[in-house]
Amino acid sequence: MPEFLELLPPPEAIERWMANLPPSSPVAESLETFRALGRVTTEAIASPEALPAFARSTVDGYAVIARDTYGASDSLPAYLTLVGEVPMGRQPDFKLQLAQVALIYTGGMLPQGADAVVMIENTQQAAPGEIEVLRASGPGENILKAGEDVALQQIILRAGVRLRPPEIGGLLALGITDIHVARRPRIGVISSGDEIVLPQEKPSAGQVRDVNSYTLAALIEQAGGAPVLYGIVPDQRAALQQTLQTALDNCDGIIVTAGSSASTRDLTAEVIQNLGTPGVLVHGVNLRPGKPTILAVCNGKAVVGLPGNPVSALVVASIFVTPLVERLLGMTHPRQKPALVARLTINLASQAGREDYVPVTLSSSPQGYLAEPIFFKSNLIFSLVRADGLIKIPSSATGLSAGDQVTVTLL
Repeated sequence: MPEFLELLPPPEAIERWMANLPPSSPVAESLETFRALGRVTTEAIASPEALPAFARSTVDGYAVIARDTYGASDSLPAYLTLVGEVPMGRQPDFKLQLAQVALIYTGGMLPQGADAVVMIENTQQAAPGEIEVLRASGPGENILKAGEDVALQQIILRAGVRLRPPEIGGLLALGITDIHVARRPRIGVISSGDEIVLPQEKPSAGQVRDVNSYTLAALIEQAGGAPVLYGIVPDQRAALQQTLQTALDNCDGIIVTAGSSASTRDLTAEVIQNLGTPGVLVHGVNLRPGKPTILAVCNGKAVVGLPGNPVSALVVASIFVTPLVERLLGMTHPRQKPALVARLTINLASQAGREDYVPVTLSSSPQGYLAEPIFFKSNLIFSLVRADGLIKIPSSATGLSAGDQVTVTLL
């Protein structure tokens, strides 16, 4: 298979690739809610109760009937009779009448008849059993109404949502202690190359330690997948074919990193093409770093061939592998990666028609953040270790100028 049959823009490449994948059908598994951080829901969840279940105060103060306080001020306070104190964790056993107040604390249940709470700093005691209110309150002030946060049977989460700490807390606030989430898709990771050795080995002359297996496994896990490492495969057709076939049989998708030579990349593409139909869909993406990227679908499963250089492999994986894992999880509304706006410190050249990704460090200035590019070679992993984020030079540009505002996607 000749190398780089057609260099596609990344958006077109991913569209062509995804269009050949079957519809997402994640397998559901039950999990304790407090253990479900980062997992993805497989069904819509309706609230089994209203939240809050009762009207409650949001401040320390006095429960009042709002109209009793109309016109109250420091110079003309409203004088109201203190009739009790709301017990925390229990329902009040009294009802407010006109011109009456009750002491209440944050979270306390509003007594019947009350419709507002006056903050304690806006009151003072005039005499035993009598409270001066120094500020008018309106109905609903400083209280949460029953069902104000969530109504009974309201859909609180859709299917395909990744759970963050707020969702975990919200579910448990409603007593939902178990939840159905998508099983983590298994993504096989294969590193190929005669020059690659295990990280615990001392490389001989001409050898390098395997970086890609572990950076890619970390990225897969961060995206929500379950990496399955198949180790290092030599640049031999039979060995690569056998390992890829094993991974295809046992995983939901495969990533293989190939060597740097054109012949090695061609071998990888040929083996992937013979793995199943429709085979290789993209062989070459108009992207730097990462031009030799291979995107394939083999018998309904995604296969990605990445460059062997660690920086290229990691940058390209963030563009193609992360969306793949999210698709396999059934995510319907993936959240945007954290990013911020900064000003570029120097000029950056680029080639029209090609997307460039450049690592940058960030520093602060009186005018905002500054983005300082790191000039790198794609086999130097510490260029990303030193970076705070990546900026993208779009394919429509021939570069960026010092002082331009850029969006930095944080690493």
